[in-house]
Amino acid sequence: MSSSPPAAVIVLAAGEGTRMKSAKPKVLHDICGRSLLGHVVTACRELTPDELVVVVGHGREAVEAHLRETDPGARIAVQHEQRGTAHAVRAGLEALVKAPAVGTVLVTCGDIPMQTPETLAALALAHATQGNAVTVLTVEVPDATGYGRVLRDGEGAVTEIVEHKDASPAQLAVREVSSGVFAFDGALLAHALTRVTTDNAQGEEYLPDVLAILRDEGHRVGALLAADHLELAGINNRVQLATARRALNDRLLERAMLAGVTVVDPATTWVDAGVTFERDAVVHPGTQLLGATHVAEGAEVGPHCRLADTEVGAGAQVVNTVADGARIGAGAKVGPFAYLRPGTVLGTGAKAGTFVETKNASIGEGTKVPHLSYVGDATIGDHTNIGAASVFVNYDGEAKHHTTVGSHCKTGSDNMFVAPVSIGDGAYTAAGSVITKDVPPGSLAVARGQQRNIDGWVARKRPGSAAARAAEAALAAAERPEDEA
Repeated sequence: MSSSPPAAVIVLAAGEGTRMKSAKPKVLHDICGRSLLGHVVTACRELTPDELVVVVGHGREAVEAHLRETDPGARIAVQHEQRGTAHAVRAGLEALVKAPAVGTVLVTCGDIPMQTPETLAALALAHATQGNAVTVLTVEVPDATGYGRVLRDGEGAVTEIVEHKDASPAQLAVREVSSGVFAFDGALLAHALTRVTTDNAQGEEYLPDVLAILRDEGHRVGALLAADHLELAGINNRVQLATARRALNDRLLERAMLAGVTVVDPATTWVDAGVTFERDAVVHPGTQLLGATHVAEGAEVGPHCRLADTEVGAGAQVVNTVADGARIGAGAKVGPFAYLRPGTVLGTGAKAGTFVETKNASIGEGTKVPHLSYVGDATIGDHTNIGAASVFVNYDGEAKHHTTVGSHCKTGSDNMFVAPVSIGDGAYTAAGSVITKDVPPGSLAVARGQQRNIDGWVARKRPGSAAARAAEAALAAAERPEDEA
């Protein structure tokens, strides 16, 4: 990072983004778990600026609400009319608590999600050490369409930045372009903004005109060429959004792999920026890890999992599972085809198996819910086994109720636990039971109707059917003497 924090960072986020073809403001579109604006603000915050201002305009209410949720410390400036980038920066300066008479002001754009704090810090450092009035961050791109071209003199100094729509054919051939990110001397920026005109094809106030103004006044204009043009690619349409998502995902996976995580197939693995790993975690193909998901040491996730805001304990195995807001204990096993809903807590060595759904459920150490069951609004103790096809009946049509199952219990298959109900430690329940009353510790609960067989029912009610013919043959075989059989 730079040796001293910038006096201010101004993030331009007022544009409409018409090419996104969306009712949502462009800067609120999401990649890798954050909005475009969220990625930018997060990177800027790592520079610890004295003040951070976001200039809003189009979709102002939605953008402001997003900022209050994600970065309530950011100051908000309103560009009531979108009259160009210089006009937006002026609005940002006016929102500062202190006028930046001394110090560096960084200006960046809210639609450049892959910019890194390291690059921003390098720009601020180059600006300070070179004594520039303004330093522009530039990149060389294969296709410069839509970008402002950086023009230099014979000594390599920046003379001006010409917007694409105002550039001549010769200028359009230039591949070095402005990233839209600048470092300014704060006082000189404020002065130069008063001299910016609207003498251009769009009748707007362009921020790059500040460079020519300051250069004409004898001040030094420098540039820092960034190493990777993808890092500073702006997002203007859904194609660019997808390209940036792929590139940012690759960056996140590379960081994880270099830190000791095995990602079996990066091409089919997607992670959010807030996902964290410990060493020797393994991620199998077709897996999405979202939000604040954490995968601990030696845990294996996938194939084909989608985990959001979920903790996976050390050595746990999670296969073909959807989980949201769950905590999976060390050594636990989940799936295949499990659904862990918010509030699920699996203890150490617990199991939620095939076609099991849980919600707001605490499942104790070593306890198993192996298959075909729903556990909702429940607390289950340690080393208990829940039989197949069990349902915790938690909703009476008006309110949810809780079920408690103790430790070392064995519940039979096809049980219904009608909450509120409690099963004591060491109790058993018979298969096919509907449990509506508390079961004392060590008891066996049997709650099912008496079986009654009605002889000859198929022959009378389904005569001539395949079932009737099969039954007739079986009865005839049973009546034949043993030596004839």
